[in-house]
Amino acid sequence: MPSIRSVQDIYEYLLTFVNAEKGQAVEFKLDRMRDLARRLGDPQAVAPCLHVAGSKGKGSVSTMLARILEASGRKTGLYTSPHLLDFRERITRAGDFFPDSSYLAAMRELKPLIAGAGPDRFAGNELPTFFELATLLAFLVYRGEGCDASVYEVGLGGRLDSTNIVTPEASVITVIELEHTEYLGTTIPAIAGEKAGIIKPGVPAFTGSRDPEALEVFRRTAGERGSALHILAEECSIRDVRLTRAGTEAVVAFRDREVFPEPVLIRTPLIGDAQAENAALAALTARLSSFRPSPEAVLEGIARASLPARFQILAGEPPVVLDGAHTPASMAYTADAFRRIFPGPAVLVFACAEDKRPAEMARVLAGQFRSVIVTRPGTFKKSEPETAAEAFRAAGFEVDLVPDTEEALGIGMERARAAGIPLLVTGSFYLCAAALAAFRERTP
Repeated sequence: MPSIRSVQDIYEYLLTFVNAEKGQAVEFKLDRMRDLARRLGDPQAVAPCLHVAGSKGKGSVSTMLARILEASGRKTGLYTSPHLLDFRERITRAGDFFPDSSYLAAMRELKPLIAGAGPDRFAGNELPTFFELATLLAFLVYRGEGCDASVYEVGLGGRLDSTNIVTPEASVITVIELEHTEYLGTTIPAIAGEKAGIIKPGVPAFTGSRDPEALEVFRRTAGERGSALHILAEECSIRDVRLTRAGTEAVVAFRDREVFPEPVLIRTPLIGDAQAENAALAALTARLSSFRPSPEAVLEGIARASLPARFQILAGEPPVVLDGAHTPASMAYTADAFRRIFPGPAVLVFACAEDKRPAEMARVLAGQFRSVIVTRPGTFKKSEPETAAEAFRAAGFEVDLVPDTEEALGIGMERARAAGIPLLVTGSFYLCAAALAAFRERTP
């Protein structure tokens, strides 16, 4: 095992293990994860937690919940994925980095279990995966830091995700759509079944889904497990949603006056109609969970929740928007928000991984953008930019295919600056990561 002296060393070492995020074949199971956690003293059980799954919005809801718990006075670990520029983004204190020494100390605990070990040392006679080890590292960091609460975002699916060895105070499932069909199934009920796998016996569950097929699965699973199910659309109404460059605000009225006694104005720096729903879901979950933060802490936490590449507007002119939307439904939210905040012509740079649906996303983006620069989403994931370019041509776009990601971003910026119009970079979190690196001088 190589010497590990920095957090970057940790990341590079973990990358030597099989990694589904890179499209490598992974057989999802929990027996190895449970065994490794047991051998480490079950660090995930030290403090109460919340568990969040879903097809979109789970990172936003997780961050809002962590900020709410922090505002209520709890030292709160937040585990999310993927990261954009820094591995520490996955394992934070409600979005803020711990000292590097905390990550290194956790790795020193983890190292004896994996250093030089062959498959026969692990349950199932298979080496652990990148995501399993990253999740274990998070558990150890939070235990070592003395966190008294944590929020875990599911990586993929739910039922067999590495995070699903936790027993949370509440299980949260955001909006469901067709995604990762090679792993989760090709229908909404199948995918909902995988997400419902995080619902634990007797633990309250909350969902922002409106899909009737998904809700049927959630109701059945919650009933079988004796878990109270709270459906956002039945628990509150959301009105007067307003989007600006500074964020989103909306008036939310909760049916249960124990949540908020009167309609309340909720503000978040995250932008989009979907973020109003995410904020309402986070507020509902927090107030009805055993954590029971005050209404003031809920509003403060939501107002402090921010995430990169979720309709992130970079500083300076021309406006540059980075959004990691990579499904047709997510792209529809992005396109709508962009048109409302930046009406008029704009420049588009697009890239997606090979397993996405560029033709459907191209149709969603048609209209405001006459042309598009299609590229690769960096080199981390496999992509087929030629296929994406053809999809945009079929949707009526003028297409420039520029496979080199940095070059494509440079061309996009030049065109936006020359015309004095906004630039939208979207289709992949990995593309947004490349943009953050390329436009680093415009980020705080």
